[in-house]
Amino acid sequence: MIMRSLLIFILLLFVTNNSFAMPADGCGAGSCADCHSITLEETEQLLGSMVDKVNRVEFAEVPGMWVAEVEKGQKKLPVYIDFSKQYLFTGNVLRLNDKKNLTRQRSARMNKVDVSSIPLQDALLLGKSSAKTKVIVFTDPECPYCKKLHTELKEVVRREPDIAFLIKLFPLKMHPNAYGTSKSIICNNSMELLEVSFAGKPVPPASCDTQAVDQTLALVGELGIRSTPTLVLTDGLVVPGYKKAEALLALIGENIAQLSKP
Repeated sequence: MIMRSLLIFILLLFVTNNSFAMPADGCGAGSCADCHSITLEETEQLLGSMVDKVNRVEFAEVPGMWVAEVEKGQKKLPVYIDFSKQYLFTGNVLRLNDKKNLTRQRSARMNKVDVSSIPLQDALLLGKSSAKTKVIVFTDPECPYCKKLHTELKEVVRREPDIAFLIKLFPLKMHPNAYGTSKSIICNNSMELLEVSFAGKPVPPASCDTQAVDQTLALVGELGIRSTPTLVLTDGLVVPGYKKAEALLALIGENIAQLSKP
């Protein structure tokens, strides 16, 4: 009986103390902006010479932090500052409920490319030329992940005829035959030859002296594209890596919806 009374007393004390510690009109009852703020100028002072420029600062999705979009050299990247303004965090922030990499998503939005700077005369068309949405794909004819993605691209086009893909050949140095194969595919403007290469079969030597491959190699360096496969969506968002058709449709659909917002 005495033990039970003691437990009730401790419980009541805990509830009472918490009610005083978290008043309805106190910090934490409203939004973070009620108690915490930081300006662009203050962020620049805090980061100092660690960055070249601060373009934006706002509340991060992670509670208790701001996220600053900064530039350092040729790179644009997000960094995180805690509410005490004493700690700086860099690196990947993952949301546990859906495993999304929030840092990578924001970094991709910050580093969109100018789609109009990408020549498309040498691109292979997968899908209808009348498709409203065209996505650029940088691919290597000897890249196994490009081969897997190519199958998914064809499935996307089958399911959604209003989406088409413009395939640019980007041979990686790690695949010694890819450069010559890319030139041959471009000379012949042949999707069939690309699929022959994906099948592991030899492709005949180039029948012309195209400079398109060299121009693409120079371009990807300027755009910061370093791997294949890499997609460039209609608004310039760069999306590297292999994805299944369902994920591609969702990604492109979300991008189209963002573009249609006023």
